[in-house]
Amino acid sequence: MIQISDHAAVQINEMLSSLDWQHVYLRVGVVDGGCSGLSYDLRPEDTMSDEDLSFKEKGVHVIMDAKSVEFLVGLKIDYKVQGMTGGFTMENPNVKASCGCGASFRTATYRGTVNKC
Repeated sequence: MIQISDHAAVQINEMLSSLDWQHVYLRVGVVDGGCSGLSYDLRPEDTMSDEDLSFKEKGVHVIMDAKSVEFLVGLKIDYKVQGMTGGFTMENPNVKASCGCGASFRTATYRGTVNKC
């Protein structure tokens, strides 16, 4: 469904392991908003609903709401370091247009709700 690079998996597992929660998941999703209409939602989560899809990728327990699946099939999450900073990058084959920072996008079939960044 989605791929997580080795480098991103190390960063994600390090962040999630620092949380003192009984269950720790990485929620990956899409929300309306951003300058191109849709934005990625990556965050730690401690609960999972019955509607969530769940799978493991490189030791990361990922959960995703069913509405986000069509926008994220084939997504590749990586972690890149540039100079003194680093951050997650998304390579999404469903994206037809995105903003300059890469955090907001739209697809061929859905534009989302455009908001200023």
